[in-house]
Amino acid sequence: MAVLLNRLSHRRLPALAAAFRQHGSLTKDLIENMDKKETWDRFYRENNAVNHFKNFEWFFGFEGVRDVILPVLRAQARHSAPLRVLDMGCGTSALGSGLCAHSQQPLHVTCADISPVALHLLREQAKNKPVQPKNPGSTLAFVELDCCDLRAWFEPESLDLIVDKGTTDALLRSREGPAKAGRVLRQCLAVLRPSGCLLQFSDEDPDARLVWLESESGGLGAGAAGVRVQEVGTLRGVCYFCYLITPPSPAAAQPPPPGELF
Repeated sequence: MAVLLNRLSHRRLPALAAAFRQHGSLTKDLIENMDKKETWDRFYRENNAVNHFKNFEWFFGFEGVRDVILPVLRAQARHSAPLRVLDMGCGTSALGSGLCAHSQQPLHVTCADISPVALHLLREQAKNKPVQPKNPGSTLAFVELDCCDLRAWFEPESLDLIVDKGTTDALLRSREGPAKAGRVLRQCLAVLRPSGCLLQFSDEDPDARLVWLESESGGLGAGAAGVRVQEVGTLRGVCYFCYLITPPSPAAAQPPPPGELF
């Protein structure tokens, strides 16, 4: 397991550093301490001190993943109550507002982050440029929380969808973050409805990420979390994947055919 964590922690570091090259002294700090609130407070404060506010997108923005997320929401649609969606580790991404603006299904979207600086920027943007939801029943909220403690904020089996666009990657690549990443995964599975799912967007190859998911979620077979993976696309020479993780199903008697559950 130590070998696996080392591989996850250091893979793609050149691409990661390039993404932050315009921030100079922050590059090393970000790579080593992406699990720390202070790092991100500093990043968002300095990133918006000189320039006008602009959404910072880890990997890609809403348009890059809408064809993955919206079908998942349509498949989970209920007749009356809005679907409860968590954008976990939102930063200043426009993903949450994009979901509200484009989903035909009513949603209650919670954009959550550990950085109050990032959330202040998002709230100000929402105030200055209000989101026009496609469904009038949709709502958007901003909450400061630590994703390691989701159960302190959400009831068990209360969320329909959790979107993790780079949060787990940031933890796995931090000096002290890998243990936190496993805790976050287990917390996600605890607060998802049995019909819900976690979408993990990552540039981590399946040969590494699937082994980690198996280890941290409790193994494979009946009663284990289910995982599917699909390729999202290539951006700036890097291939990205979406890992769709569903909560354990104790009633599952037989595992799906090979290639369907990893």
